[in-house]
Amino acid sequence: MLESFIDWLLRTLLDLGYPGIVALMAMESSVLPVPSELVMPPAGYWVAKGEMNFAVVLACGVVGSVLGALANYCAAHFLGRPLIQRLGKYVLVTEKALERSERYFAQHGEISTLIGRMLPVIRHLISIPAGLHRMPLPKFIAYSGLGAAVWCGILTWIGYFLGQNEGVLRSEEVHRYVGRAFWVLIPVLGAGVAIYVLRHRRKAAQKPVTES
Repeated sequence: MLESFIDWLLRTLLDLGYPGIVALMAMESSVLPVPSELVMPPAGYWVAKGEMNFAVVLACGVVGSVLGALANYCAAHFLGRPLIQRLGKYVLVTEKALERSERYFAQHGEISTLIGRMLPVIRHLISIPAGLHRMPLPKFIAYSGLGAAVWCGILTWIGYFLGQNEGVLRSEEVHRYVGRAFWVLIPVLGAGVAIYVLRHRRKAAQKPVTES
């Protein structure tokens, strides 16, 4: 069934062209179940076949990802906090806990958004706390776009590689290479987080202590 869906998506993506990539990736980055693993690799496949351009495919993937993320951001920004304040006591979310998470996101929102955009499941949800805690919109767009560019670039390259070396695009091959890429990405992200934590602690230690 998945193979037939891949075949259908390949045909549809070529018919829809670049706007189709934007639309599908916008759906993927919101709450709609359209996995990016089934969008960008087929686009990369068509790049390998000379039907699409790699840079334009990547740009469309990033634009779509940011648009979908903005939908979640705006929903959380305008509706999230009042709703949580009203219903928080029923789900054990206190005002103090909300303020604590707000302070955390004010300090670490950039790295959280950047890393979150590259991780399964989290990339669909990271826009919600960003909007809830009113992360500055230019920063949200910049870090969301950067994280999306890395992930979309990996997926597009996988599709391109398979298109160069395989006659057809098979779902098991896509998932196998996505899994490999993910296990390479995890330690890289871990190292990035470790460097960020060390630099943050060093800056905190260098701040002068004010006497009371």
